Amino acid sequence: MKILRFNDERVGVLVDGKGVVDVSAAISYREEKGPQRVMQQVIEEWDSTYRAQFESLSANGDGVPLESVILLNPIPQPRKVLAAFANYLDTPERKPDDIPLEFFYKSPETVGPGGQVHLVDIAPVYVFQPEAEIAFVIGNHAKNVSIENAYDHIFGYCPFVDISARGMNRRTQFLPKGQDTFALLGPWVTTRDEVGDPHTLNVKSWVNGDARQDYSTSAMARKIPEQLSWASRFLQLQAGDIITTGTYHVGLGPINDGDVFEIEIEKLGRASWTVKSDGPRKDPEFRPGVTQIPNAAPGFSRVD
Repeated sequence: MKILRFNDERVGVLVDGKGVVDVSAAISYREEKGPQRVMQQVIEEWDSTYRAQFESLSANGDGVPLESVILLNPIPQPRKVLAAFANYLDTPERKPDDIPLEFFYKSPETVGPGGQVHLVDIAPVYVFQPEAEIAFVIGNHAKNVSIENAYDHIFGYCPFVDISARGMNRRTQFLPKGQDTFALLGPWVTTRDEVGDPHTLNVKSWVNGDARQDYSTSAMARKIPEQLSWASRFLQLQAGDIITTGTYHVGLGPINDGDVFEIEIEKLGRASWTVKSDGPRKDPEFRPGVTQIPNAAPGFSRVD
């Protein structure tokens, strides 16, 4: 099932890829609870309550056309958004054991479909790049989860875009990857049962209609069960938390003011965002771990 949020914080189900059925009536005290608590409750009580109710409501009608609604971020403000470092075998010499498991925090204020990326003018930034990724949504409390039981703690999957400010040498990923509007999510969450194996999906992206990334999640070095198991050793994961799994770096390119970025993942949908920048255009080619920035200042990048 594909679960989305739309218009004035309503909850819907996508039917046949073209119709949105409003299932908000199944959620008691929806307005009082607020959007994030509503989605957490739907996820936490999915098997016991909401799956059957949403199936019943969506079976009774085609809803309204998808293009007639305004899509919102499907998980509006998760407790945690974790993003994986360098998790793809995107060079011939890379092997899974060469890539350590590691995550960094993204801003929890996710930006939904049709939203805007804001690029703050930071002089040391060499280029801004969007990374198209598959993310998974935690379905229930997870702590010290085994790899074998990891899927039992996954609710579903969603396209995710990790905006990156390249070229700064900083102690943390706060400025390079953790800024406001650097976590793009949508168009909806597709439940785990509808996806099957998440490591066989095609991921594509475009800027202004020009193709950028085009890769398969089969190239993931550390698969999703291993990622979830490892993270749960150190953190308590809760329903609605988001873990995004890294990207295949081939095809990355810049974004600048006025651009439109699009992502599409097989079985998970397509979404787009616009870009607003405060600073000058920055168009150089950059490949993480490969590109050497000319005239880079030694030491940590100063940002006043």
